[in-house]
Amino acid sequence: MILAGLELARRLEAAEVFTGMACAEAQPGAAMLEVAGGVAIFAGAGSPLTRAVGLGMRGAVSAADCDRMEEFFAAHGCPSSVEICPLADPSVVEQLSARGYRLTEFNNVLVRPLAGLPVQPAAADVRLAGPDEGPLWAATAARGFLEKDTFGEEELEVGRTIFRIRRARCYLARAGGQAAAVAALVIHGGLATLFADSTAINFRGRGLQGALIRQRLSVAGEEGCDLATAATLPGSPSQRNYERCGFQVVYTRVVLMR
Repeated sequence: MILAGLELARRLEAAEVFTGMACAEAQPGAAMLEVAGGVAIFAGAGSPLTRAVGLGMRGAVSAADCDRMEEFFAAHGCPSSVEICPLADPSVVEQLSARGYRLTEFNNVLVRPLAGLPVQPAAADVRLAGPDEGPLWAATAARGFLEKDTFGEEELEVGRTIFRIRRARCYLARAGGQAAAVAALVIHGGLATLFADSTAINFRGRGLQGALIRQRLSVAGEEGCDLATAATLPGSPSQRNYERCGFQVVYTRVVLMR
């Protein structure tokens, strides 16, 4: 059992900031603004990577902080979207509520300790994607996230960006000789962040996500990580797969948008 507290939340949110900044660094034309203990990221209008994270984790958030964040997003032609940890300073919710932000999404943050706990090896055909397999990885990710088989260039860009992250390890799972599922791993400060899990519709229910989770946990354990984390939609199949692999929900982020 892991007890959620401010120290743990600060570590998890710092990892989210690190991964978000790494995504921005890998995206041509992206921009970042450090603000209120977190970061605002622009990675394209409409991109799920465009957001503010980590605000209020190191102290109060002021009206001037929010002004700077909103000016940053407005300068890039997109609405302000902010992911808030429930253990952040209460001032961040007060500031955003006063500005008319509305709740748009919940995301459960899960963790699993790694020290001394065995991790079962992946049972499926899972391997690290090669440096020339970025297009295949991005297309497989898009098939799962968008639930279709044909995409425009903009729809592939999120997967391409993740694949370009300097410290990311991107994994492929195959079924029937085809690329069927993908996932990514970033390790920072002894914390393994598991993200970008995506399985094509016609390959779901075969245990591929579980195999990708176990593969990444195995790598994280071998590299001395003491903790792993992931975020999922509440009650989703992804949450259940992570819980089957020993993860537990520690808190729920909310996404607020103006």
